[in-house]
This record gives sequence, structure tokens and C-alpha cells, in this order.
Amino acid sequence: MGKQFPASELKRDESLRVVDNRTGKEYTVPITHNSIPANFFKDIRAAAGPNDRPEDETERGLRVADRGFLNTAVMESSITYIDGDNGVLRYRGYPIEQLAERSSFLEVSYLLIYGALPSASQLSHFTSEVLLHGPIHSDAEGFFRAFRYDAHPMSMLTSAFAYLGSYYGEANPSLQGQDLFTKAAKGDAAALQNMDRQIFRLIGKATTLAAMAYRVRQGRDFVVPPTGMSYTESFLYQLDHLSPTDHLSEPHSHKPHPVLAKALDILFILHADHEMNASSTTVLQTGSSLPDPFSAVAAGCASLYGPLHGGANEAVIRMLVSIDSPKNVPAFLEAVKKRQKVLSGFGHRVYKTSDPRSFIIRKVADEVFAVTGRDPLLDTAMALHDAALKDDYFVSRKLAPNVDFWSGLIYRAMGFPMDFFPVLFVVPRVVGWVAHWRQMMLSPSGVKIWRPRQLYVGPSTRDYVPLEERTGAVQVGVGMEPSVIEHSGMTKRRKLAEAAGKVRSKL
Repeated sequence: MGKQFPASELKRDESLRVVDNRTGKEYTVPITHNSIPANFFKDIRAAAGPNDRPEDETERGLRVADRGFLNTAVMESSITYIDGDNGVLRYRGYPIEQLAERSSFLEVSYLLIYGALPSASQLSHFTSEVLLHGPIHSDAEGFFRAFRYDAHPMSMLTSAFAYLGSYYGEANPSLQGQDLFTKAAKGDAAALQNMDRQIFRLIGKATTLAAMAYRVRQGRDFVVPPTGMSYTESFLYQLDHLSPTDHLSEPHSHKPHPVLAKALDILFILHADHEMNASSTTVLQTGSSLPDPFSAVAAGCASLYGPLHGGANEAVIRMLVSIDSPKNVPAFLEAVKKRQKVLSGFGHRVYKTSDPRSFIIRKVADEVFAVTGRDPLLDTAMALHDAALKDDYFVSRKLAPNVDFWSGLIYRAMGFPMDFFPVLFVVPRVVGWVAHWRQMMLSPSGVKIWRPRQLYVGPSTRDYVPLEERTGAVQVGVGMEPSVIEHSGMTKRRKLAEAAGKVRSKL
């Protein structure tokens, strides 16, 4: 890739020397934090060559192509660090292993948002504010009951976050001025307080909205968040509460099982943030146009809904169900090698060795199974786990189990339906989203709208031809013309009636 010069000829300089072989010009690009500014390449210009099109804009400078953002840093951040080659994940410098073992979800939330572990009084204040903002307006009941009985909970939750913003006009820069939050970076105390109030609301109401999305499909009444419980205990209570007297007297008072509440708390810590993942990037992309934070979180929720992101642990369960038995694992892995099947829960876009969260979650799984009983899928999961880790095909491709491999089994053992798994991902990830959003709003250099470039490869200039003058072959091919759609029910009958009417009119 690059020419190696003798060490004796080298003098370290934090820059990159670039020679444009089209022009012979040499450029020096500064290196900061092991990165180079993409905008610098706009200064590298050349006359159009024989293979260049006008749309390539050669004279306007080079563009940097990075499909899928494989090597593009969109911002500076001090929140989460991942070393994928060595299996390292740290929140604000603290190893994820230490936080999962010794901290709590709300303490980690404070850490991610504000940058340091809190004092006892700071944590008490933060916890109080979050839990205080759990209840939601009674009108929300009508909103949730307006969904179909079989609506996916992620559709409801995504809509609910956007709906939530309609209550808080003071949080909307479109109504209050576009510097509503960004002026906090200049020391505006009221703007900072307003920002934090919305963060309390989003974290506090995340469990409430999630529980409402769950209960509406159970045909049950909604539950006001209880007092005197932890964040995850409150969430489980809202999911499972049945009787108005559940919380009033012993021994019949309902309080979630401590092992399950603790397991969920650890899972929430593990899922709270993961650097510039798809949904966090979506929140920031949306947030860069300065909408209210509820809209930005709704956008992140929609991004996480996809099977390549938040639906991965659900895919693991479906895979294990399809394998059915440990004896079928060898045949399944052979089908994976032939690309006839997909191996879910192994490998990661970032981690090239092992996912550090997977070791933590494996221990949590054992603790949960000790309470809930052994899941019949566990034997199949263990057989798949062991076989893949002994197979050179998967080892050489660095396909080790990730956090999704075990989290789905835990959620299933706790009795959650599979389509609720992404919701259990969203609730803690709200913390990561608002941490990144807050960091963006407090940027000393201000907020720039995210507007990436493209490489246009479509037709060059062509003139419009009136419909009656278009002759010859029309553009055809897969995806190049509208699909023929099969209709049923009312539409099919109406089309049949219209066709019959045309026949009668010709007779």
C-alpha cells in the first residue's frame, strides 16, 4: 500500500504527505488524534481527465468515499471508547467489566451524560429526577389504544417518543428559537436546565412508554410508575402489576424478583451506549438540524428497529428454534459455510476478537436460568457456541459470540416475547442517545447540520421528451419500473368491476 523509507531518513512529523499523480502537486495534510480532515481534500483539484464526467466535479476538489462509514470519524467525543481489535469497551474511561460488576444503571447513566461518577448527593438528585419524570399524561392511554391489537411494540414505541414531544413546547427549537439548547455551550444556565429537564423526561418515561406498549397487547390497564423502587424494579412492576392492592400489604405485595431486576440492570448497563453505532448516529444526524430531542430519539428508535441493529438478539432465538436440537448443529454450520444459512449472534462490525460484554452476560445468564429454569434452547445454544469456537472456519474469520447471542436467551427465559426484545434494547440506549445529543448541543464550535456528499453516477444532462413523442424501447429491468402488485379483497373486486365496465362500454 505504501512505500517504506529507511528509518534513518525519517523525521517524525504529525502530517501526511500526499502527491496527486494527476498534477504532480504535493500536499501536506495535518494529522490530529490519528485522523485527517476530510475537507482538506477539497483543495486537491485537477483538470478533468479523459474518463471524468462533468458530474465528477474534478475541478472542485477530491471527495472522500466511505460507504457505510467504515472509516469516517464524524465528531470528537469523550463518552465511549471501543478497541475492537482487543475487545475493549470503556464508558468515560471506566472498563465495562468494572461498571457491570460494581455500578448500577442510573449511576452509569449519570457517568455517560455528565462525564464522571457521581457523589452520593449527585446520584440521589439524578435518580430522584429520573424517577419523578416517569409518569405520563393520561391522554397517552388513548394514543396507545389507537394502535391495532397486533401492532409491533417498536412501532408503538417509536411513535410514542415523537408523540411525547407534542407535550413540551418549551423543548422545541422550532417554537422557541434555534439556539434553545446550543446557547447552553455559552454558559446560559436556563438553557442547560431546560436541556437536562428533557433528559430526565426521556429516561424517566422510557420505561413507562415501553410498559404501555407491552400492556396494550395484553389487554391490560396501564400502570403508574411506583415509588420506592429502582429503575429496573419499577419497569418490571409496570409490566407485571395486576391488582390495585399489589403494593399495599405483605405477604401479597408485588415486587419484582431481585435476581431478575439485577439481571436487567446489568443488561441495561451493557446496552447503554456503544459509541457511533447506527442508532446513535441517526440521533445525531437528526439532532444536527435542531429539532426537539424527542424527535431525535424517535429517529434513533426507528434506526434501532432494523434487524441489522436492535433485532439481532431476536434473530438468534429464531435461529436456535430453526436448528431445533444439538444434533442438528453440525449440519447447520455446514449450511452457514455454504452461505445457505445465516449465523446470528457471532461476530461484530467493531469487535475483531471477542465482545467484552458477552463474557459478562454469560454469567448473568446462569444466574437468571437458576431462577427461571433451564431454557430448552440452551443445550442447542451451547452446542452451537462450542462447535463454532472449535471450527477453524469461524475462528479464522473472528466470529466469536457477541452480546446478542446470550441476551436473547435471557429475555426469553424471563418471559418476554421476541418482538419485545428490541424495546428492551431501546430503553437503556436512550441514555446513550441523550448523552451524545447533549455533547453535540454543548459543542463550543456550535452545531453544524450533517450533510454528507454523494458520488453521482446517474445520467448526464438530457432534454425532456413529451409523452406522445417517446418512441422506441422504454427503460426496463429489475427495479427500473413499477412492480406489478397483486390485489385482493375490496381493491381486487373494484378492479374487476372496472374491467367489466370497460368491456360493456365497448359493446
